[in-house]
Amino acid sequence: MKASYDRLFAGNQKWAAEKLQQDPNYFKDLSLGQSPEYLWIGCSDSRVPANEITGTKSGEIFVHRNIANVVVHTDMNLLSVLYYAVEVLRVKHVIVCGHYGCGGVIAAMSNKDNGFVNNWLRNIKEVYQKHSKELDAIADTKERERRLVELNVVEQVHNLAKTRIVQQAWKRGALQVHGWVYGLDSGLIKDLNVMVDEIGDLEPIFRYDL
Repeated sequence: MKASYDRLFAGNQKWAAEKLQQDPNYFKDLSLGQSPEYLWIGCSDSRVPANEITGTKSGEIFVHRNIANVVVHTDMNLLSVLYYAVEVLRVKHVIVCGHYGCGGVIAAMSNKDNGFVNNWLRNIKEVYQKHSKELDAIADTKERERRLVELNVVEQVHNLAKTRIVQQAWKRGALQVHGWVYGLDSGLIKDLNVMVDEIGDLEPIFRYDL
């Protein structure tokens, strides 16, 4: 009896065969290393695959994903990825990409007990609290959700800017940070045009003397 996951192996074999048919040296070249220009910090949602929605190839985007694309300064996983991407791979762009209909954002808007995940969702609840005046004035629940998705991305871009890693790269003039939102219902990415491009854009208390 075949297990449900057997189709993943079959899919892998088909994909590998197709790649080799297109380019016999595809995997040989890929195994030599990576030099991506982009770090993608996105949501873990299975409907938002970075490579697929941006039409990029393997090796072009370095990816970190977590629930609701949150940048937490105590998250050593994210910070390690960020450090490696910026200091070793020398990416030129860091993209925080949220998506409308995000389950993490929706869960954070309610008072439902989500067990251990409560600890993670608290980060998004704090974004809501910070912008509660604007959000509470939006009567339509779906529109309020969409706006919180956007505000969450903006907040995470600012959190990135507060790290020494990003500020050090800015000092070299070698990095841009972006805030985007993906629409599940349209397949299109929206640039939020978050203007945090240099240390001068930060409140003085968050600027390191580098």
